[in-house]
Amino acid sequence: MGRSQETFSKKEKEKKKLKKRQDKEQKKEERLANSNKGKGIDEMLAYVDDEGNITDTPPDPTKKKKEVKQEDIQIGVPKHEEVDPADLIRKGTITFFNTSKGYGFIKDHDSQDSIFVHQNGLEESVKENDKVTFEVEKGQKGLNAVNVKLIK
Repeated sequence: MGRSQETFSKKEKEKKKLKKRQDKEQKKEERLANSNKGKGIDEMLAYVDDEGNITDTPPDPTKKKKEVKQEDIQIGVPKHEEVDPADLIRKGTITFFNTSKGYGFIKDHDSQDSIFVHQNGLEESVKENDKVTFEVEKGQKGLNAVNVKLIK
């Protein structure tokens, strides 16, 4: 009879392989047990409460319901009320005016904005520090004063 072909080192290698395989199987089972896969959509949802905090509980539908009238809902562009022509007339002071070039600036008393004025928008001749009334229209580079009149 012949001797066994298995040596001590071969037996040790086989034991190590078997132990590795068992450890791998055990880790696989643990991963499957702790896995998030297959959970329902309810467990994945998050909600925002009234204070803006994220929670996992859905809000109470009976709490803080707000009643909205159908007439209050506006779809599209809201209607504009007719503007009173007297509201369009502004008051200001001429801060700069170059008569040779024909333009200047008016400082609006209400908004403190500097508004461009051209001599074509003047009703009367003006100079610096004159108090004037004017209307504003949109120009190529911003607001332009038109219908500029001296306040007497």
